[in-house]
Amino acid sequence: MKIKINSRKKIAAIQAEFNALFPYLKLEFFSRPHSASEGSAKRFLEPATKTLGEFKTFHNVKKEITITPAMTVKELEYNFRNVFGLSAQVFRKSGKVWLETTVTDGWTLEEQNHQGEALSK
Repeated sequence: MKIKINSRKKIAAIQAEFNALFPYLKLEFFSRPHSASEGSAKRFLEPATKTLGEFKTFHNVKKEITITPAMTVKELEYNFRNVFGLSAQVFRKSGKVWLETTVTDGWTLEEQNHQGEALSK
């Protein structure tokens, strides 16, 4: 399964589709960028009812990205930054808490999701 993302999609819709494909992961968007293997600032973009196009700093509306299970966290976060000018961070469920995947950014989304499932049982 794939998720197609373009500038007309609402943040909440992206997060819902992402969570449906990866139930043990969540995707958050931040107002400031973070470096590789580094956590994000704690300030989320609000409101989630806005489209990516309303936040993005790059103005090419024809751009899009596709999220697949084989994509690494690093690739996903880079694509959001490079294509839409937005900082994204993937979180993995661990029991009842959500952890930033900073140390495991090289893992695929599928691997992250499986690990989250194992840690949440």
